[in-house]
Amino acid sequence: MASARRKFGIATLALVGGLSVSGCATTDYVDEQVATVNARVSALEARVGDVDSRAQSAAQAASSEAQAAAAEARTANQRIDQLTGRVDGIEQRMAPRRPRH
Repeated sequence: MASARRKFGIATLALVGGLSVSGCATTDYVDEQVATVNARVSALEARVGDVDSRAQSAAQAASSEAQAAAAEARTANQRIDQLTGRVDGIEQRMAPRRPRH
């Protein structure tokens, strides 16, 4: 029985030792996995850069449009101010006058 126990112990030790050695990753495997992750990160960085570039272009275009709209609004307000004076003058001329006695 002692011999059977000893053989069982040696077999168990060999099995555990074999499993622990096979659980280690090889350098090639790790390099492969890191390369895969790096490729995905690089692709994501490129997409983020593209989106950022398009967002900045859109923001610049929106800013230009807003400035143009503000300039047009100022011009329209100036024209309204000019027309207001003319309308006031016309209204005064057309107001009914009271006859003199």
